[in-house]
Amino acid sequence: MNYRIDNLQYCNWSREIFEINREAGLNAVHVTVVYHEDYDEFLARVSEWNELFKKNSDLIFLGKDYKDIEKAKSENKTAIFFGFQNCSPIEDDINLVEKVHELGCRFMQLTYNNQSLLATGCYENVDSGVTNFGKEVIKEMNRIGIVIDMSHSAEKSTLDAIELSEKPIAITHANPFFWHSAKRNKSDTLLKNLSDSGGMLGLSLYAHHLKDSSNCKLENFCGMVAKTADLMGVKNIGIGSDLCLNQPDSVVEWMRNGTWTTAINYGEGSKDKSGFPKQPDWFVDARGFDSLEKGLKNIGFSIDEVNDILGNNWFNFYKGIN
Repeated sequence: MNYRIDNLQYCNWSREIFEINREAGLNAVHVTVVYHEDYDEFLARVSEWNELFKKNSDLIFLGKDYKDIEKAKSENKTAIFFGFQNCSPIEDDINLVEKVHELGCRFMQLTYNNQSLLATGCYENVDSGVTNFGKEVIKEMNRIGIVIDMSHSAEKSTLDAIELSEKPIAITHANPFFWHSAKRNKSDTLLKNLSDSGGMLGLSLYAHHLKDSSNCKLENFCGMVAKTADLMGVKNIGIGSDLCLNQPDSVVEWMRNGTWTTAINYGEGSKDKSGFPKQPDWFVDARGFDSLEKGLKNIGFSIDEVNDILGNNWFNFYKGIN
């Protein structure tokens, strides 16, 4: 059985997007439910998703484990898995880790770009690593079955998380630094440690993480995938597109600024990146998985390897979450 899984999207959710994901053959999508929201605001997001599930029950349902991916495949639906791009919903209360899990959270970043109570983000000048609170939260996440996600974290903090976690961690949406030097793309050393520990890298299609940005060529991206497979092994990579379909530019400003600053933060330090970038023309939305399938085959991956990258590897990773 082959699966298609996109392990990170943050779209302006609508029936149209759920239909696109079904047309793309996605059996599961890990969706960002919160960035900077506290616990009460997370509850509000859950209520909003409950309405979406109700109104679109023919297309989507809340996923809890890998069996729901199998169910989605058999019912021609998409299982939606909740994730956080920051640790803000647990505030400073370790008991909330279990609470958010009960409400569907299956992935949580320890930090989003900046220093958090748990770890250091990739935009900080000094990376002090995982904090004491972070160590306790990692233990609790391991215990109850929430994946540690280090997509926006700094190098030492990520290496710490790999070492501290008893279960494999994930970087759900980033690319190798050797290919493009975006601040949160990852070093060879880090990626090798990730794969050696059984972790997963979700390769991103967000233009700011791509070589040549929106003009990135499919062949170039697939060449990067091949080099990453050589570095990490083909079983440790998948797709985490980071699609943000139909979101206004005000949302990306909020993502970067949160509630911690009143200044304008342009992300990678350039004013030409103040809004959402245009997607490459071969990956405008999730239907670009078809382009990826062709491109990966053309560059020399076998059919089995292509299926692994486009979903089977994530499916196997989900099997180890609980």
